[in-house]
Amino acid sequence: MEVNSPAGGSGAEGGLAHRRLNRMLDVRPEENLALAWSWLYIFSVLSSYYIIRPIRDEMGVAGGVENLQWLFTGTLIGMVLVNPPFAALVTKLPRARFISVTYRFFIANLLLFALLLKIASAEQNIWVGRIFFIWTSVFNLFVVSVFWALMVDVFNSEQGKRLFGFISAGATLGGIVGSSLTAALAQHVPSTYLLLGSAVLLEVAVFSVRHLSRFSEALRLRPTARGEEAAIGGRVLSGLTHAFKSPYLVNVGVYILLYAITSTFLYFQQAEIARHSFASRGARTTFFAQVDLLVNTLTLVIQLFLTGRLLRALGVGLTLTLLPALSVLGFSTLALAPTIAILVIYQVLRRAGNFAVARPTREVLFTVVPREDKYKAKSFIDTAIYRAGDQVGAWSYALLGLLGLGMTGISIAAVPISAAWLLNGLWLGRKQETLATGDTATSPMSVSATK
Repeated sequence: MEVNSPAGGSGAEGGLAHRRLNRMLDVRPEENLALAWSWLYIFSVLSSYYIIRPIRDEMGVAGGVENLQWLFTGTLIGMVLVNPPFAALVTKLPRARFISVTYRFFIANLLLFALLLKIASAEQNIWVGRIFFIWTSVFNLFVVSVFWALMVDVFNSEQGKRLFGFISAGATLGGIVGSSLTAALAQHVPSTYLLLGSAVLLEVAVFSVRHLSRFSEALRLRPTARGEEAAIGGRVLSGLTHAFKSPYLVNVGVYILLYAITSTFLYFQQAEIARHSFASRGARTTFFAQVDLLVNTLTLVIQLFLTGRLLRALGVGLTLTLLPALSVLGFSTLALAPTIAILVIYQVLRRAGNFAVARPTREVLFTVVPREDKYKAKSFIDTAIYRAGDQVGAWSYALLGLLGLGMTGISIAAVPISAAWLLNGLWLGRKQETLATGDTATSPMSVSATK
């Protein structure tokens, strides 16, 4: 047991709360408080992001759909530039402190963008919007990756299978709240004020991390002489080197890469639909927010009632194949019936499947790697490798368009990619179960030594 929460539910009220929670998933009494603070943490982070995500998407369309691949290139460059400073923070600072520093850096950025949007002219706003698109794409992956890095350090593999689906529901609820706020306010409130609300929610996340540290034994491992938790240590570039030396981590990267490539195909087609269907920027922002709301509502239902059960019943490997299997079916259907309705339905099902099933299952993969890799290699894979997949998808989409391929041709091209992704998920599931059983995560390269 890696979570220690002795205060987690005492007396009649605590027992009643635990029994109600246990009806939906298997939660131990000592896990209650750590689970609650984890929920508030990810709820705040995702509320913050989903307030600004529709603004980002609208700014991308306003800057020209034909320029989106350049924004994706800028995002990858941003990821590469941000990873070394983040790794340096991980090396030198205790976890609770480097998480606070990371989030407050992004809070300062949000305040700066709010000011720029307030004072910029209409022409300048296009360029501010392009920079904001890149920044938000970096921000999204980093803040969520940092959260899950902490979760796979706090909870072990067995706990992850039981609890990560429920924790992910906190993310989904945050997404519902954030996207609902933007959908309701986008045509009535300047974007500047929405950015300020996003910054406030990030500070709530920092507050949650401090309290989570009180109830997690894992967060108090190896204290320093002053009573503080010791820094993780290691080399600044170890996240990059381990990600490419370990066969296990390489395959985790491949799983994320293939997901990102296929997701980018759908994202570009959705952007084209929005450009042709809505005349005003406010209407486009509302449309994107409503799609996000639908995705998050469906995701929440799946997370609360299915995710944990699927993981326990199917295991990591088979659960990892569900989203690739849906992608094979979805792209095949699009190839046969390339309509707007099919595209939107498939996009909603796919994104909900990722958030509700694939993402929490993917995080279980990291519970068996060394602690340094949980922060450094995981961050590199979740951000730089993910955005590299975006790049491949974006420029492949542009090339296929130049060759005259429409929705049908691009969908056909995505089917074998999805099939390869499915096989990769099966391999990862078997390897994770082997590592979890053997408890091999004892040295920085123990996973890479297991073939």
